[in-house]
Amino acid sequence: METRELTCIRCPIGCHITVELENGEVKSVTGNSCPRGEEYASNEVTHPVRTVTSLVRLKNGKRPVVSVKTQSDVPKEKMMDVVKALKEVELTAPVKIGDIAAENIAGTGVNIIVTSNDEGESV
Repeated sequence: METRELTCIRCPIGCHITVELENGEVKSVTGNSCPRGEEYASNEVTHPVRTVTSLVRLKNGKRPVVSVKTQSDVPKEKMMDVVKALKEVELTAPVKIGDIAAENIAGTGVNIIVTSNDEGESV
């Protein structure tokens, strides 16, 4: 039996969680104070996912870059592929929160969305 220790990040409590695995299957989760902790721990040890936040280049903007993030979580092992693909993304102002900056980033099936507004340079 394998044991993994985690700190839950689903809420501010930060429960110390112990997960017991057998042949890659979760057998028990202890230490969580809510159901979200159990779900987080089970997913984290079997199929970890992450939200990626970053900046992409912005032409004609008030700033040279704009903040973006994945629209949903991506597999942890794909994070670096996503970051590398973002280096090729360049947007043109104006952009607004929720705009799609890139579709199906790095073949993950996940879109990249803009997380800040930039109306562009004043003429």
